[in-house]
Amino acid sequence: MFTGIVEAKGLISKKIPSTEGQRLQIEVPEGFNKDLKEGASVAVNGVCLTVTEYSNDQISFDVIKETLRVTNLGDLNKNSEVNIERSLKFGDEVGGHLLSGHISCACKASLSNTEGEVEILVDKPENWGQYIYPKGYIALNGVSLTVGKVSDESFSVYLIPETIRSTNLLTVEDGARLNLEIDQGIMASYENEKNTLKNIGEDE
Repeated sequence: MFTGIVEAKGLISKKIPSTEGQRLQIEVPEGFNKDLKEGASVAVNGVCLTVTEYSNDQISFDVIKETLRVTNLGDLNKNSEVNIERSLKFGDEVGGHLLSGHISCACKASLSNTEGEVEILVDKPENWGQYIYPKGYIALNGVSLTVGKVSDESFSVYLIPETIRSTNLLTVEDGARLNLEIDQGIMASYENEKNTLKNIGEDE
């Protein structure tokens, strides 16, 4: 599990094709790998990946083809900046909201920066749009965010200065894809309510 509070930004140092998909090597800041172990989970742009190798300033992951299809990890190049977060430990503070690291989909986005207000406009995914509503939680590239405006075609989030400083969201280019994870609590509540209404209708 993760919190959606990005700990650091890493740089992709190598992308090596493999039979299963791709070997991804990421350069990380000093201290990020302290007490890290092989087999540990790390969120990379919100994607839960398993550590296969590491050194003082590098981590390697094996990314399978399905993960490359569903997320934006396959879109990235050498020296692309990624958000990274170590997995949540018992007793840690949850500053954002609980995330599984299982990406719902990758959505096209664009950035607007006008009069000091930084907004990311995201294409609403057809299969997941019902779970996105104003003031609800979502995660983009592993960043816990509150939904701003919602329309039939899109939704937006607004970035505070700390989010701009500590994440890669300000590097979004028009048409770039961001990894979206729907809040599991919201999704469960929606489905429970839908099932309850369905049962009431069947009983009448």
